[in-house]
Amino acid sequence: MAQETDIDLDEIRAIYRRERDRRIRPDGARQYAGAMGEFGYYAKDPYTARVEREPVTDRVKVLVIGAGFGGLQTGAFLREAGIDGVRLMDEAGDVGGTWYWNRYPGVRCDIESYIYMPLLEETGYMPSERYATGEEIRQHAVRIAERYGLYENALFQTRATSLSWQEEDGEWLVETDRGDVFRARYVITSSGTLTQPKLPGIPGITMFRGHTFHTSRWDYGVHGV
Repeated sequence: MAQETDIDLDEIRAIYRRERDRRIRPDGARQYAGAMGEFGYYAKDPYTARVEREPVTDRVKVLVIGAGFGGLQTGAFLREAGIDGVRLMDEAGDVGGTWYWNRYPGVRCDIESYIYMPLLEETGYMPSERYATGEEIRQHAVRIAERYGLYENALFQTRATSLSWQEEDGEWLVETDRGDVFRARYVITSSGTLTQPKLPGIPGITMFRGHTFHTSRWDYGVHGV
């Protein structure tokens, strides 16, 4: 038999609603400014110099869009299954996803490294700390790509602009912002949500004349080590 208590559940729910409402922005994503146009310098890659290349016009078995842990694990599992012709593609200059972009001082993961970092046994690696630093995690992403040969045929600094299914050929026609036009039998997207920086929509932000940079594009030339 349930016991009576003095707890007012309606009042508790009202408290939670009030706290929730304090954190909800009615302007939603409009509170941010995109890193484009006059703010384009925020989105530039400070870690890898842009490499010019000729457009690619070949054919692959599987295209994996996104070279974070999701894309890397997909590529690794495909390799383990004996599938060749796997291509990684990412806007970044290397693998790592959010750990490629976010290199600000002190960055680390708040999930235990033994749980968070994939393919540890397969690559023979043991994290050095319970909560690994961002750089250790990024280097592990590189380790996975090297272990499974995922750098072969990879396209970095490249964004897919069109994926068109060619019914008569049973293939995808892929176009990119680098002028590539190639075909893939399968396309797997693992692009994540943390690649494009957002800027605060602060009135007058365009009038500031000092040097600024985004945390996901950390400028060590200004900040130092």
